[in-house]
Amino acid sequence: MRIAILEDDLAQAGALESLLAGDGHQVHVFTRGRALLASLAVDSYDLLILDWGLPDLSGMEVLATARPWLKGRTPVLFLTQRDAEADVVLALEGGADDYITKPPREREFLSRVRALGRRAAVAPADAQTFVAGPFLIDVARQRIERDGVPVPLTRREFDVAVLFCRNVGKVLSRAHILEAVWGRGDCSTTRTVDTHVSRLRAALGLSADSGVRLTPVYGYGYRLDVAGSDRP
Repeated sequence: MRIAILEDDLAQAGALESLLAGDGHQVHVFTRGRALLASLAVDSYDLLILDWGLPDLSGMEVLATARPWLKGRTPVLFLTQRDAEADVVLALEGGADDYITKPPREREFLSRVRALGRRAAVAPADAQTFVAGPFLIDVARQRIERDGVPVPLTRREFDVAVLFCRNVGKVLSRAHILEAVWGRGDCSTTRTVDTHVSRLRAALGLSADSGVRLTPVYGYGYRLDVAGSDRP
């Protein structure tokens, strides 16, 4: 998953980043609430991990501002020293999906992170075969079928298609797509994403008439929509 952490304690942030990266996640650390909100305006994440007390905005203020943008598709986990029942209730009723007090127990923390990821995605990251609309995706064989007919794709096109099919109804930023498919160290640009999306539209028959469409979101990225999907 692509995870954003809001934590102003650099030692704590570094420890969390190492723990999550070791579990296979891509981690982005923010030390100020306004910096995270600015990023969310142009970028997407699979999970937000928020501290409560920050120098500028509190975690609750960040959550209140960001939750309407996220439309329920991006889970939020509070990780904070505040352990009063009233604080837990306030966070959960304010839109957080889970709440852990510091210091977290590492195995439990990672398990909760994985659970939130599974809940938010159409198919969990470790699912080798799954269905999204008319598509049957076989990750192990690198094969996509539409209505039972195999669709020939390059390896990158396949990886981009799988990312969208795991996130039906969710807007993915170009930076998110680049990092998930090409990796953080790759020198590819957002133009590369646009080229692959264009090819996918043609190869997979993505159009409003077909009931499956890949919609551009101006200045941000793309969203895969499937007719009849109940994803918000």
